[in-house]
Amino acid sequence: MHATCERVVFSARRKKVPVATVNRVTFFQSKKYMFAAVRSHWLALFCLSIFLNLANFAHAAETFDQNHKGFSDVLSMHVSWNAAGTASGVDYAGLTKNRTALDQYTASLSGVSQAQFQKFNKLERRAFLINAYNAFTLQLILTKYPDLKSIKDLGSFFSSPWKQEFVPLLGKTRSLDEIEHVLLRGAEDYDDPRIHFAVNCASIGCPALRPEAFVAARLDAQLLDQTQRFLRDRSRNRYSAEAKTLELSMIFKWYGEDFERGFLGATSVGAFVANYAASLGLAPGQLAKLKADEIEIGYTDYSWQLNKQ
Repeated sequence: MHATCERVVFSARRKKVPVATVNRVTFFQSKKYMFAAVRSHWLALFCLSIFLNLANFAHAAETFDQNHKGFSDVLSMHVSWNAAGTASGVDYAGLTKNRTALDQYTASLSGVSQAQFQKFNKLERRAFLINAYNAFTLQLILTKYPDLKSIKDLGSFFSSPWKQEFVPLLGKTRSLDEIEHVLLRGAEDYDDPRIHFAVNCASIGCPALRPEAFVAARLDAQLLDQTQRFLRDRSRNRYSAEAKTLELSMIFKWYGEDFERGFLGATSVGAFVANYAASLGLAPGQLAKLKADEIEIGYTDYSWQLNKQ
């Protein structure tokens, strides 16, 4: 018998305390010690759980794949440039059969918390959001493919597909509009209108879906390439010598204010596209008139037809 218990029993015998009483005292003391031990055990487990969660949180922030390889693998397999390299088409039929890979990638995006996201640098955040917009747009199309001709078929007169809240991202369920207009364009450090040539709305009129993911390390070069390819597309951007008008995509009308905020010194749409005169095919004289604001700017029709191969 434990020494403490022996002393209790010896004392009880000297005082002629009934043994049953001694047994009850010993039992309750033992039960008290047992509860204390259990409480200490669970407290230790709770503290360990908090520690592991914090460790996993820090690890996830550090190990998120900033190369977005999972998305690049999907895009390289199911997206291809046209012959001119100015537009791309998506193999939605093939993507439907390979949807698991796309779902795994979007799940990795959804696994990033707001706090983790804030630890990314500016270019990492921008690439993350562009890829998120494009990946979740593909997922949206697959919910009805092949029974649709346009992304607009996923909406109605009262409901835009871009306003549907179906994207689990950064701790809440968001819409595509929120990704583009709040998280990207609404960010305090938003300073690059070329994102409009990177986000893809699954339509022919939209700038091409790139057959690779955007990554922070090459984002500037990728955005430059996207801009040049888009402006080389004469079905959407061209100079009409007959009308003496520069006809641009409706994107420049819808988001005109973004191109007037000083990127590369541009304070107007004309000044912005003048930086890419070679892509537009402008002759020196035409460029001079554009810079002098002597060329009228018009806008081409926008096709909402699905960008399928």
